[in-house]
This record gives sequence, C-alpha cells and structure tokens, in this order.
Amino acid sequence: MTDESANTRRKWRPSLSLVVFFVLTSVLALPLFSIYFLKVYQNQLIQQAEAELIAQSTVLAATFRREVETGVPQDVALGARIPPTAAKPSDQVYQPIWPELELVSESVLPPRPAARPPTAPADPAFAALGARMAPDLVATQKVTLAGFRLLDPNGVVIAGREEVGLSLAHVEEVGEALQGSFKGVLRVRISKHEQPSLYSMRRGTGMRVFIAMPVILRDQVAGVVYASRTPSNVFKYMYEQRSRVILAILSMIVPTLLIGFLFHRTITGPMRELVERTNLVGKGDRDALRPLRHHGTSEFALLSQSFLDMARRLNTRSSFISTFATHVSHELKSPLTSIKGAAELLREDVDAPDMDDADRRKFLDNIIADADRLGTIAGRLRDFARAENPIALGAAKLSVAVAALRSAFPSLDVRAGGELDTPMRISEDNLLIILSNLADNAVRHGASRLEASAVQQDNQLKVTVSDDGEGVSPNNRAQIFDSFFTTRRDSGGTGMGLAIVRAMLDAHGGAVKLLNSEKGTAFELTFPVADAAAS
Repeated sequence: MTDESANTRRKWRPSLSLVVFFVLTSVLALPLFSIYFLKVYQNQLIQQAEAELIAQSTVLAATFRREVETGVPQDVALGARIPPTAAKPSDQVYQPIWPELELVSESVLPPRPAARPPTAPADPAFAALGARMAPDLVATQKVTLAGFRLLDPNGVVIAGREEVGLSLAHVEEVGEALQGSFKGVLRVRISKHEQPSLYSMRRGTGMRVFIAMPVILRDQVAGVVYASRTPSNVFKYMYEQRSRVILAILSMIVPTLLIGFLFHRTITGPMRELVERTNLVGKGDRDALRPLRHHGTSEFALLSQSFLDMARRLNTRSSFISTFATHVSHELKSPLTSIKGAAELLREDVDAPDMDDADRRKFLDNIIADADRLGTIAGRLRDFARAENPIALGAAKLSVAVAALRSAFPSLDVRAGGELDTPMRISEDNLLIILSNLADNAVRHGASRLEASAVQQDNQLKVTVSDDGEGVSPNNRAQIFDSFFTTRRDSGGTGMGLAIVRAMLDAHGGAVKLLNSEKGTAFELTFPVADAAAS
C-alpha cells in the first residue's frame, strides 16, 4: 500500500466546533427568521379585518335600507339601476361576501383621496337620514375602532364626522359601489407621524383596509356604506408584549449558550486534547501517556482510556523490541563466534595438520552443539513470535495436552487431575507450547515428576503445574519471566521458555504466576473458559 493510499486525502472539512456553531446559530436564528414569515399571518389578519368590516357594514346597510324605505319619499331619485344579470338569484338563501384582499398579490393603493365639494348638495331627505344614523356610527366606531361614512346615491357624505356634505364619488372603490358592486381595497395608511419604511411596532401596520358596500333598494343604489379599518399586526402585539418577547429571546439565547458550552466541555474539548495527545505520543513524548484533564462523557472516557492503553502497549512493545533485539544479537553472537573460531582452526589444520583426531572431534562437537543451540534459539524465537501474535483461538482440553506431553517428555512422570476436560479458549498447539516449555524448564532443573491439577472458577480455569526439581532461589524469583534470563546457559538454556509462557497466556487473556512451594517449582496458570460455540 502506498503512502498516498494509506493517508487520509487532504481536503477542506468543517471542524466539529464549526458544525456545532452553525447548528446552534441556526436553531437560535430560526425564531428570528420566523418573524419575517409572519407576514403570511399578516395577510390572514388583513382578511380578518376585511371580514369584520363586511359584517359591520352589512348591518349598517340593512339599517340604511330600512331608513330609506321609511324616511325617504318615493319621489326622491335613487342612484344607478342594477342590471338584471348583475343581481343575485333571489332563491339563494345565503349570499355571502367573502374577504379576498391579499397582501402578497394585491397592489397597495395610495392613500385615499381627499373629499371634494359635490356638484350638487345631498337631498334633504338623505341629509336627515344621515343625521339620524350619525349617533349609531359614532357608537359603533368607539367599539370597533373602524371608520364609517354613509353616502347618498351620488356619493355625497351624509354621515361621517368632518366630511359631511363633501363628495367621495371620485374614489375608486366608492365609484364601483355607486354602480352596485361591492369593492374592497388596501391603501397606504395616512398617519400624523412619519411613515416608516416597512412596519412601525408602535403604530401598527402601514396599511388600511377600505370597503364600499352598496345599499340596494328596488334594484337601485340607494346609498353606500363606506368603512375602513387598520388591520391587526403581529409586530404591534410583540411591541405591546415586548417584555415577554425579550424574556423569550433570552430564554432561547441562554439555553443555546449553555448547550454550546456543554458540547465544548463534553465533546469538542476532550476531542481536541485527545488529538493533541496523539501528536505528542507520535513524537515520543511519554509524559502524554496520562489521563485527560476532562473526559466529558463516559464514551470519551472509555475512548481516551482505550487510546492510552493502546499507546502504552505500543510504547512497551517498542521498548521490548529494542531490548529483545539487543538480547537476540547477544545470544546469537556467542554460538556464532564459537562456530566461526572452531571452523577457522579446522581450516588452518587442513593446510598444516597439527591436530589429532580427538582435537578435531572436539571442535566439530562444539560446532554441532552451537548449531543446535542456534536451532533451539530459532525455535524459541518462532514460539515467542507466535505467542505475541496468536493465529487463532480454539477450545483445547488439558487431558489431550497432557497425553501429548507424556509422549514428548518420556523421562518425566506426568500426572494430572481435576477438571481436565473443561474446554479452554486457546488452540491445542498453543496450549502444548505452554506446557512443553514448563516441562523443559523442569527437566533442565533436575525434575523427574510433573503434576497438573485444574479447577474451574467462574469463567476461568486455574491450572497448577508443579515439579520436584531444584526450585527457584529467592534472588531469582523476580527475574524468571524476563526474556533471556537463565541459570542453565551452560546446558543449553535460552532463557525464553517462561517468557514464552507469559506472552502466550497474555495474548489469550490468561495469566501466570509463580507460587510458593516447599520443594521444586509451582506455577498457577489461568485460562479463560471457551464458550459453547467454540466448544
């Protein structure tokens, strides 16, 4: 695999902190942006205002019609006649007028034109009618906050405060109503204050709804109810409730900041520190192999602990490899030097014979012995490598391994007892390597008997292996598991047997320890019990 394929391809990627910042900012800004989307709700409020004006004007139009029927003489001229095609069928019980004004689609008209002097004054009968209904208009306006004007058939105001006697016939919606058609429009609101660019939270919306409802009597226009009202506004409501709105905004900002701080404390902070520790460990800084200042969450505590454990193992492995290479080179150097020296002496004797057969045989025996020692060391190195990197697990039984051990060491009296058929989570070959090294170690220290007993405790099988050899001196007890430590180097000992045993057990989740014994040597081996699937 090339370096390029082994490394992560470099490109811009957002950091976790940046992603969290954008997420929190979006969550925080969402309610603020929703204020602008409330303009859709403003459209609903406009239609609501139009519907209320329609309902109020309908009541006033009915009163207006009754007043015309009872108080205006029949010879007084009415307005435009409604064509038969424009009249609604009389058999329809309900003839509703639906609000249709929309802020998004309707063009907002300029402010309503000022009233003009009429071409002819209102008929005295209509003027009297307006005077009778004026108190009703004032009372209605005080409650509904809407403005009402009653117009005669020619568009002259007969009731409606200061515009009485003036004409509104030139206004677009009034002109259509005088022709018998209902008309509603949106106009820019006239205010005594400076008109804001979009909205004024204090004054409400900058528009006003106007409707002109014709009063139909005997298929003629008898007058017009002209009404207007400023629709409700969500911004006005927010202004009125500004203390609560501010409290609501703070209630969003404070939790968002707390969430950001909590996220930094529990995720981004520990993650950054873990990345820094990784870089320091990669540069060989052993002081970085310490717990993080803040773990944040249990998952990060577990992750950091796993990372530190792995880093410690790699650091230990690195130190071990360095020490191991030094010991191997030292162990191989002695037999190689001996072989080389003996071979050189034999080569010189070929040119100038000076040795007898006994000396030649002695040098050849030394070469063979050193070659055997090299072979033994090579075999132990292979076993040690296998112990450090176990190929596969299995479900070995102690009874099978003991039988093989008896065949491999016929000089030993191998005895076994206890739970010998309990399956252990280790392969039979690796189990035999462990027991063979213990048996070889016992033989080299003068043992003639080897005993093994197995007892299961929970999910572990504890195997005690003891011999009747020389035992281990108190000064050597702390070193017997060290690689290449041996007291039998002159008899071919490599000092790797017990190191292989410990490494093999560690690799399989087991353990080994030296026990106190009155005679010989005793070890306690711990094996994990195999599960049912492995068995």
